[in-house]
Amino acid sequence: MEKKSIHQFLQQQRSNDLYRSRSIVESPQGVNLELNGKSYLNFCSNDYLGLANHPKITEAFVKGIKQYGVGSGASHLINGHSRAHHQLEEELAEFVQRPRALLFSTGYMANLGVISALLAKGDAVFEDRLNHASLLDGGLLSQARLQRYQHCDAGDLAVKLSRSKAKTKLICTDGVFSMDGDIAPLAELVTQSTQSNSWLMVDDAHGLGTVGATGRGCLELINATVDDVPILMGTLGKALGTFGAFVAGDADLIEFLIQRARSYIYTTAMPAAVAEATRMSIKLVDEESWRREQLKKNISYFKQGLPQIEINGVTGDNNDTDSNPENYLTPIQPILIGDVQQTVRVSEILKQAGILVSAIRPPTVPENTARLRITLCADHSKQQIEQLLDTLSR
Repeated sequence: MEKKSIHQFLQQQRSNDLYRSRSIVESPQGVNLELNGKSYLNFCSNDYLGLANHPKITEAFVKGIKQYGVGSGASHLINGHSRAHHQLEEELAEFVQRPRALLFSTGYMANLGVISALLAKGDAVFEDRLNHASLLDGGLLSQARLQRYQHCDAGDLAVKLSRSKAKTKLICTDGVFSMDGDIAPLAELVTQSTQSNSWLMVDDAHGLGTVGATGRGCLELINATVDDVPILMGTLGKALGTFGAFVAGDADLIEFLIQRARSYIYTTAMPAAVAEATRMSIKLVDEESWRREQLKKNISYFKQGLPQIEINGVTGDNNDTDSNPENYLTPIQPILIGDVQQTVRVSEILKQAGILVSAIRPPTVPENTARLRITLCADHSKQQIEQLLDTLSR
């Protein structure tokens, strides 16, 4: 793109209320956040269990720095794979009840690495229309034929699978959809993958730690085995409160990815201290199960107040779905407004009132589906949720 075109693009983004900008955070993550010198009540963080600044995790991080230093020095395949990394992979595999796990530096890199390693030109990948950008980009990078099925529509997927002549087929879906908060119809997807002899990959970035009786994520809802869902991706920077990602599956899959996943092979390993901090996070998900229970209570309380909310003729409970009762209890609770300018305006009004709620606009979401993306955390108090609801009502 020419310099002149870049300037014109930026001007257009500003005029259409689509311009993205950064704020400077001056405090640890939490329900109260210092931003550009001001204090805000935070309802737009993915720190769902409140672990990002947990004293035991920060202590484990500092201990890891003292033992391993700050940088890992190289990729996992050179000399960057520490004892801490290896132990974390073993503990993650045990946590999600899979034979093996493999660490990646980010969830984006994990999705790109897996899909491009498994597929090539002549293969086919089938993705939910509302999948995360990293899954879609992984499909494009693989050069396989990318087909997008209607959101959470296993029937539409079945039609597309039946028409495919590809030898290798991969179905990809979010577990909890990052902008809508609903859960994929995993049992139906397992059936479709089995009947069509396809791989099934679930990105459970927003379900891990928050969904399921013990926080094992969306696959726990249907007791899915590694045979049902051969590829599970999870991130560490959301409910677990640290940084990075992993892919879990059987031993052959993990060894294959070590050999073929370019985003694993050709990048520096995450700091070993982060691995040590995450090992503590996994323990706390089990030991402090009250966090998950409190999160569910907070989500329920917030949902009860939504029917009172009306923004520009749109009621706050417009995103409910009856197809899966578990959808009620995911921490992502959007209020769909539609109009970009109105969505930005409401987000700014909330900010002026000391409340942070993100305005999500195209291309992150489809045209005419701009929304407020409200995320609940275990550390939110009842009074703080009431403050949000009252401000939205006004």
